[in-house]
Amino acid sequence: MNATKTKTYNRLELLKLMYLSREGDRREGVLHRQSKGWFQVAGMGHEALAAIGLLLEADDYVFPYYRDRALVLSRGVTNAELARAYFAKRNTGSGGRQMPGHYSSRRHNIWSVPTPTGANALPACGVAWSMQLTGKRNVVIATVGDAASRQGEFYEAVSFAVERKLPIVLIVEDNLYGISTNTEKFNPFKLEIFNEDLVVRVDARHPDRVYEAAALAIGKARSGGGPTLMVCEVDRLCSHTSSDDHRVYRPQHEIDEMMTRDPITVVANELIEAGELSAEDWEAIKQEINQQVDREYIEAETETDPQAEELLDHLFGPLPEPKSPPLEGGRKWRMVDAINAVFKAGLKADDRYVFFGEDIEDPKGGVFRLTADLSTNHPDRVFNSPLAEATIAGVATGMACYGLRPVFELQFIDFMGPAWNQLSQNLATLRWRTFGEWKCPAVIYSPYGAYLPGGSLWHSQANESLFAHSPGIRVVVPSTPEDAAALMWTAMHADDPTIFLIPKHLFRLQMDCPADVPAVGFGQARVRREGDDVTVVTWGNCIEQALAAANELADECEVEVIDLRSIVPWDRDTVVRSVEKTGRLVVIQEDGRSCSVGQMIISELMSDETSFAHFVSPPQLVSKPDVHIGYNPIYEYAALPDNRRVVEAIRKTLED
Repeated sequence: MNATKTKTYNRLELLKLMYLSREGDRREGVLHRQSKGWFQVAGMGHEALAAIGLLLEADDYVFPYYRDRALVLSRGVTNAELARAYFAKRNTGSGGRQMPGHYSSRRHNIWSVPTPTGANALPACGVAWSMQLTGKRNVVIATVGDAASRQGEFYEAVSFAVERKLPIVLIVEDNLYGISTNTEKFNPFKLEIFNEDLVVRVDARHPDRVYEAAALAIGKARSGGGPTLMVCEVDRLCSHTSSDDHRVYRPQHEIDEMMTRDPITVVANELIEAGELSAEDWEAIKQEINQQVDREYIEAETETDPQAEELLDHLFGPLPEPKSPPLEGGRKWRMVDAINAVFKAGLKADDRYVFFGEDIEDPKGGVFRLTADLSTNHPDRVFNSPLAEATIAGVATGMACYGLRPVFELQFIDFMGPAWNQLSQNLATLRWRTFGEWKCPAVIYSPYGAYLPGGSLWHSQANESLFAHSPGIRVVVPSTPEDAAALMWTAMHADDPTIFLIPKHLFRLQMDCPADVPAVGFGQARVRREGDDVTVVTWGNCIEQALAAANELADECEVEVIDLRSIVPWDRDTVVRSVEKTGRLVVIQEDGRSCSVGQMIISELMSDETSFAHFVSPPQLVSKPDVHIGYNPIYEYAALPDNRRVVEAIRKTLED
C-alpha cells in the first residue's frame, strides 16, 4: 500500500459510524437470541475510539481486540463484512474460522485478533520494530482491555517498545470489568506501576477527547518520539458476551448511571444543541442506518458457508523448493559452524533477515557461538534480546507478518515455556485462522536434547512432540553438519514458521561433509545405513545409538538406519518402503514416551492396513521414560536410550 493522508475529523460523520457500529452490535444480539449464530461479543460503549482510525495512514497497522468494532469500521472494513463474519461465512477475513469480533483484514493492515487476551501486543511490537528498521514513517496501534493489562506479555511489550523507542501506541480500553470481575484493585495504572511519563489518561467516552489525545500520541510515534500508553476510560454498556448477563454482578444503579454517558447519545445531543443537526434529521439518519444493517445481515445470512473439505486448507503454505545450501563441501565441518556459515550467507544475500536472541551479539556470539561474527558484520540486523522468550517469539510473529524474515534464537529449547503462548497461539495458527491472508515466515532455532552430563532438568529437554502437536509449525532436527546447513537454508526460505532443533551432543563434532552438499526439503528422511532385516528410525542425538547398535549387530543382522530429519512433515514413504523390505521396525527417541513422535510413527503404520501387513513382529519403541533428566549423570544416562536398550529392541523384533 501507499501511504495516504489521514481523514478529516467530522463529528457528524463519526457519529454516523459510531451508530453503525452500535446498530450492528444490536442486530447481532437479536440474531443470537433468535438462535441465528453461535456467539456474539459487542463493543457497545467503546465506539468513540473510532476517532483513532481517522488519524491513520494506509501503511499503518492496527492490532485490535474484540471490542473494537467501531475502530475497525473507521479503518475501512464494512458493516457487510462484519455481518458475514458474525455468521462465520466463507468470504470473511478468517474464512469462518474465527469467532465474531476477532477481526482481520490484510487489505486494511488489521491484524487477526487472538482470543488469549493481550497476545496481540508483542506481535504489534514486531511490526513497529520492522517499520523502524526499514525506515518507514508509520505507526502501530495496539489495543487491549484493562484486564489484559495484567498479562505478563503486556509488560514485555511495553518494555520492548520503550527500550527500542518504537512507533507504537498501546491503548488500554478501561471499562472497569474483566468479564464479571471489577478491575479497580488489579489495574496496574491505578496501582501506579508504570512511569507516568509514558501514560496519557483519556475520558474516552467522547470522540473529541480521543481524537485530540490520539493525534498527539500518533504524532509522537510517527516522528520518532517513541511509544505512548493511552489509558482510555470507557463504559461497557452491555454484558461481556452473549454468554454473560452483567445484571448478575453489576448493581442496577451502576448500569443506569453509565447509560447516561452513552457516547452516541452525548454526541448526538451536542450536535442538536449546537444547531448542527436537527432531531428529525438524526432520526432519519438512524432509520437509514437501521435499514442498511437489516439488509446487510439478511444478505449475509444467505452467503456461502465454508466447506468441510476446506478444513486443512491454509494450515501450511506450499512446501518450499529446497536449494543447495551455501556450504563448502569436501571438508570437515562442525554443525555449529555449518549453521553459522549459512547465517552469514543469508544476511549477506537478503537484507530482510533479522537475528534476535539472548547473548547472540559479539563478542559472545551466542552461548554456543552459533551467531559468532554476525553482529560485527551486520550490526543493523543482529541484536541481543532481553531475557524474555515471549518477546522473542511474539516479535518474530509480527516481524514475519510485516514482510521481514526473522531468524530468532531461544537459548535452550527448555526455556520455551514463556514463549509457548506466542508459538502455539499466534505463530502456529495465524495462516490457518486467516484463511491464508497472513503468513509467518519465521525460524525459531534452539539447542536441544541431552547426552551432555550436567544439563539437569532445564538444559536437557528433547520435546519435539510438543511442537509437533501444534498444527501450523514445521519441526526439523538435523544430525549432520550438511543436513543442518541444508535444512536451515530451506527453513530460511520457507513461508511458514519452522522450529529448528539443534542436537547439542552432535553440534560440536567434526564430521566429513560430501563434496557437493545436497539440498534437503521438509519431509525428506535420509537412509544413513542400508539393511534388509530391521528398520531403525531415529533423529537428532539418537542417530549415534542407532548406528552403534547396527555395527554391534552386524554379524547377526543387517540393520537399515533412517535419519528422519524432519518431524513435521515426516517422511512416511521412506519408512514404509523400508518396512516393506525388512518387516521389522524400531524407533529410537530421547523425548518422553507418552504422546510422542515415536508413538505416532508406530501408530500410523500399525493402523494402516497396507503397512500393517508387512510387519512380521511388533514394532518397538526405545525412549526416555516419562521422567525428567537429573543433574547427576547417573540419572541422565539411566533415562536416555543407550546401546544396550537399542540392541535388545532390535533382537526382540528378530524373535520368532
